[in-house]
Amino acid sequence: MTQPATAPTVQRVDAKHRYEILVDGKTVGLTAFRDHDDQRVFYHTEIDDAFAGQGLAALLVQQALTDVRGSGKRVVPVCPYVAKFLKNHDEFAGIADPVTPEVLQWLETVPSK
Repeated sequence: MTQPATAPTVQRVDAKHRYEILVDGKTVGLTAFRDHDDQRVFYHTEIDDAFAGQGLAALLVQQALTDVRGSGKRVVPVCPYVAKFLKNHDEFAGIADPVTPEVLQWLETVPSK
């Protein structure tokens, strides 16, 4: 397991439709999204194996959801990690929308990259 020398940082990278978490300036994880009207649909989250178990996924998702709340958008947690995070963090309950068949169908039609 790699220990960070500096505090991790999270940044939104709109061109790649994702939030990234960086450790010592290196991207070590991401949570991917697509915007659908006033919703930000999160569909995938991953952390590099070398950084697993350090709480980086939780930090990444927490900061991503905080950014979404600040933008006035709502969250649709297609990603299982984001869905689990929302269940355990009531402070974001007011911005969460359910995953619907319509959203899943729409997500299949948009490019993932």
